[in-house]
Amino acid sequence: MRAALWPDANVDELRLEVARYFVAHGEPLLPYCVFVAEADCKIVGMLELSLRPYADGCDSSPVPFVEAWYVAPEARRQGIGGALVRAAEQSAIAEGYTEMASDALLENTISERAHAALGFEEVERAIRFRKTLKR
Repeated sequence: MRAALWPDANVDELRLEVARYFVAHGEPLLPYCVFVAEADCKIVGMLELSLRPYADGCDSSPVPFVEAWYVAPEARRQGIGGALVRAAEQSAIAEGYTEMASDALLENTISERAHAALGFEEVERAIRFRKTLKR
């Protein structure tokens, strides 16, 4: 599912990230929780929820953050994505959190509409930069 969500990513790097999620100095790392949706004995959706020290537009800390959210194309428009978000919300509420955050690429209008339909409010738009430093 992660490879389908990020098709340009290196699959081995995605696997390594998952392995790192579960143990770091004996403590779990990201994600805080993973939710999956199953239909016909097949996983058709997933949501990775982390805890970030802060999230743009949020007042609390830490903040449950939707790091990855994906529903297989054949399972879309059936409420699975919404069910995954609601499960994440209920988990966060049960743990005492009062906010949840997420993001989407500027050009991902489908994700933008899905977030809005589920009650997320846009707090800002950004273009992020990076530069490789040469020694």
